[in-house]
Amino acid sequence: MSKTDITEKIVSLCKRRGYVFQSSEIYGGLNGCYDYGPLGVELLKNIKEAWWREMTYREDVEGIDAAILMHPRVWEASGHIDNFSDPMVDCKECKARFRADQLTDTDCGNKGYKGRKAIKCMEEGKFTEARNFNLMFKSYIGPLEESSSVVYLRPETAQGIFVNFNNVKEASRQKIPFGIAQIGKSFRNEINTKNFLFRTREFEQMEMQFFVNPNDDNKWFEYWKEKRIEWFYKYGMKKEKLKFYEHEKLAHYAKAAFDIEYEFPFGWGEIEGIHNRTDFDLKRHSEYSGKKIEYFDDQTKERFIPYVIETAVGASRSFFAFLCNGFEEEELVKENSDGSTSKEVRTILRLHPALAPIKAAVFPLVNKDGMPEISKNILNDLKNYFKVFYDDSGAVGRRYRRQDECGTPYCITVDTQTLEDGTVTVRERDTMSQERISKDNLLSYITEKIKFKI
Repeated sequence: MSKTDITEKIVSLCKRRGYVFQSSEIYGGLNGCYDYGPLGVELLKNIKEAWWREMTYREDVEGIDAAILMHPRVWEASGHIDNFSDPMVDCKECKARFRADQLTDTDCGNKGYKGRKAIKCMEEGKFTEARNFNLMFKSYIGPLEESSSVVYLRPETAQGIFVNFNNVKEASRQKIPFGIAQIGKSFRNEINTKNFLFRTREFEQMEMQFFVNPNDDNKWFEYWKEKRIEWFYKYGMKKEKLKFYEHEKLAHYAKAAFDIEYEFPFGWGEIEGIHNRTDFDLKRHSEYSGKKIEYFDDQTKERFIPYVIETAVGASRSFFAFLCNGFEEEELVKENSDGSTSKEVRTILRLHPALAPIKAAVFPLVNKDGMPEISKNILNDLKNYFKVFYDDSGAVGRRYRRQDECGTPYCITVDTQTLEDGTVTVRERDTMSQERISKDNLLSYITEKIKFKI
């Protein structure tokens, strides 16, 4: 199966099972924008909660939720107004727009040039000269659209942390080293969106800025590098699908920068960045605001502007990576009633149980003999603790296949033996192994299984 086919299958599954829909689809869609469906919103929530527990349920990291709209001087200080841009070119014939630095990777939009790389059109003089295009979305506060009322949708969540350094330090009474974390929406007016959820105009970030003594920056940089890649392993990412990529050309604020990359069907792509941002951001905001942003160590009597070790992970990209990591098509040999065999393909989302949108599905074997009533009671008992799905439609095998596609780790079947001894069949998604347990022990059984895998 080609990598393009795999991506198409994942996109199809996302729509079919309610993970992701094209934004405004009934109007033809809005390019680079997506809606998360019933299962998608659960998976995204579980990813964010897993990250939040990992990053803030410790003594040295505090959480905040900064506003999306910020004073425009924030973006002057950060350098976004002057530097946050991509080189853009337009096709003189089809009017399509391209990033000038990605023409070798982008197909031309001209009719009759299907599959042709846009760099060929550039060489033939079909494109305009490159010009810089700022990626921030601009808006206005108040009734008048004038320069004094300009605001921007934030292109990253980090600046909301930096401008709150003094507030958090004083309110929490934290001492260096400590971190500030937040999860939130960011917006980038990308010239070209591509590869489904990988590059979109509206996305969520999970960022933590860790403030350290400049003398200790290398130690903490290495600490967070290893800590962050271990988080992905912990939640089921295949080790061979992850790697570190070291930046040789650094951003103007960085002393060191590594990406954690995942091997998507289209190739390796960044899902998290770990950067040593030095004291650049705090210094700039201190300069532009006129407010001191520094730290005084009352033990050593040392006063300094902290260095920042940043861990910035895309929640939306991680969502896509976990889907790709879990997607599998497994060929099964099925024995028919006449003794012959046939093959069928089982599509599975091998999501970590802690991340899976639905933890368990409950099936009555048949819709009679009291089985639906028992199944509903089980559903009502479990749904107070985690997401559970009820399905009484079709053969049990077909119901299993539907839940395999949804990524549900456990399926519970109520059958005739349940009526006799109160036991049910619990079927595990990945191995398809089955076990009979008392229906009264289901909560502790599934909870322990999920906890074990966390």
